[in-house]
Amino acid sequence: MLVEQDVMTALSAAETQGNCLRLVGQLERKLYLSVNKVLEAAGGKWSAKAKAHVFDGDAADVIEPILLTGTYQRTKQDFGQFDSPPEVVAALMALAGIQPGMKVYEPSAGIGNIVEGVVGELKGGATVFANEIDPKRLTVCRERFFNAFGAGGLTCRDFLSIDPAPVFDRVVMNPPFAKQADISHVLHAAQFLKAGGRLVSVMSAGVTFRQDGRTKRFREFLTERAGEIQALPANAFRESGTSVNTVIVAFDQ
Repeated sequence: MLVEQDVMTALSAAETQGNCLRLVGQLERKLYLSVNKVLEAAGGKWSAKAKAHVFDGDAADVIEPILLTGTYQRTKQDFGQFDSPPEVVAALMALAGIQPGMKVYEPSAGIGNIVEGVVGELKGGATVFANEIDPKRLTVCRERFFNAFGAGGLTCRDFLSIDPAPVFDRVVMNPPFAKQADISHVLHAAQFLKAGGRLVSVMSAGVTFRQDGRTKRFREFLTERAGEIQALPANAFRESGTSVNTVIVAFDQ
């Protein structure tokens, strides 16, 4: 069942410690009952002694899928990297404004679905650069687009461990979402843009409503750059095996 936006906001502000979740502030009774319903559906039980909802496992791990999908259902998905469907790739390309001759980077390429879109936009006018942490997925990407990558143009590393150099005209990406990894990836990726460059990324819809410090600082970061957030349709990643709610974020350096 879908979770109302005000409930999502209250859950995003909650504090978790181990298997305990504590709501922040005094919620109106109607809202509290709605929040409690979601927490109980997710396996949480109110403990007067702990003054918190207590779960069998880590509370943060239970709440994260709810914030990502906007549903009650429990899931064991880790909400890592999901391949970008054609419709999502098309939306990314529409916002990226890639022109032949540009230097373009995809820092979490997967099997190369976004790379395919970039190659089509470049029309052979430049070399594509990409990175993928999973060797098996990287091999698939290389086999699909062998001629698109120049020397050293496709690497197999943890993207967050790569020292940034501001050399790219465009960064187009679909980072992992688990535990707000998308924010970390986008902020790191921004450092790879040259002046006047543009970054376009799929992100969890949580960046629009979560109230934790990291998300608030990210929204400030976007505002400073006159960035935009475009909602993707519900279940945009269904064919990739996830119901996570997503948006596209775009900003210029």
